[in-house]
Amino acid sequence: MEEEKQLQTKARELAQKLTIVDTHQDAPWRLRKKEQDISVRTPDGDFDYPRARAGGLDAVFMAAYIPPECEDDGTAYAVAEETINMIEGWAKKWPDKFVLARCPEDLKRQFGAGKVSIVIAIENGAPIEGKLDNLRHFYDRGVRYITPAHSKPNHICDSSFDEERKWHGLSPFGRKLVTEMNRIGMIIDVSHVSDETFFQIIELSRAPVVATHSCCRAFTPGFERNMSDEMIKLLAEKGGVIQINFGSMFVSKPVNEGFSTRRKHVLKNIEKRGLTSDEKEAYVDKYIEQHPIGDADISDVVANIDHVVKLAGIDHVGIGSDFDGVGDNVPAGLKDVSCYPNLIYELLKKGYAEEDIEKICSGNFLRVWSKVQKTAGDLQAGG
Repeated sequence: MEEEKQLQTKARELAQKLTIVDTHQDAPWRLRKKEQDISVRTPDGDFDYPRARAGGLDAVFMAAYIPPECEDDGTAYAVAEETINMIEGWAKKWPDKFVLARCPEDLKRQFGAGKVSIVIAIENGAPIEGKLDNLRHFYDRGVRYITPAHSKPNHICDSSFDEERKWHGLSPFGRKLVTEMNRIGMIIDVSHVSDETFFQIIELSRAPVVATHSCCRAFTPGFERNMSDEMIKLLAEKGGVIQINFGSMFVSKPVNEGFSTRRKHVLKNIEKRGLTSDEKEAYVDKYIEQHPIGDADISDVVANIDHVVKLAGIDHVGIGSDFDGVGDNVPAGLKDVSCYPNLIYELLKKGYAEEDIEKICSGNFLRVWSKVQKTAGDLQAGG
């Protein structure tokens, strides 16, 4: 019991001492639907300033999520702009609590000031609209990674969440996009893309790539959204990193099976009923509430981290929680951004040293981000 208390104390101390970078959260999507003051404790959701600081969170990539249908109706660019404006607004409205960051050096400089550093990401490359100039525009606005697709194929590539394989990987434009993302220093996020897309990106990219919020398919057989052992090893050989998602359906086989069954039922009924976008969202929310699938445990998240370490080494794993993106379906012990000390405690119990925990919390990802920047500098210099 005394040893347990000592480890818990050490975990809380490390959460404040180490830099913690979470590479994927969806608070912007949540706040687009329901505006809240995140400078104070909010009654729901996974992220706000008080809980972030209590958990030791220093930096977070906030995703400007673009629903797949925005590509069809031509609103993707506008939705991206509106969401980026909102994220920027947090730093303007609460400058004593939030600060924008654009590079690893920003994060290092901002560390210890009591603020949460925010980096902007785009989840679903639909806003690029087939124009490389748009990629540059978003980079200039502070976007530092783009997830090429989400749950449907788009003009860039195929998605792991849809059976349609429009391009069998990357589209012709998608191949150009990979090259240009390397050239300007935009991180390529391979979460959500199909296996074929992943292997083509790995082959084409001159820079390491990141799975910003994915887990190990070894625990969820047949769930293409997670990464196979082969993919994780290849990602590591390329110098990249997989940032482990906290979502229960990502880390636990029983929960994932429940999720897959529920998803098939929901999609079938949406199509059958011919629901509008608003009706669809209301129906999904109600169905999920009425048909819970249970939660994983924090030990399942640690098991995924451990699997990557054994498979590819300690230098190729980090954390990308997907808070506010997986709803209430988060594991016991990891319910919101105040809970990073719980994860550190579990890692300490597993025998992970402080040096290893530092790599998982931020060191591995920051190394990869720096390498992406260096690759861009070399390419721009004609290397």
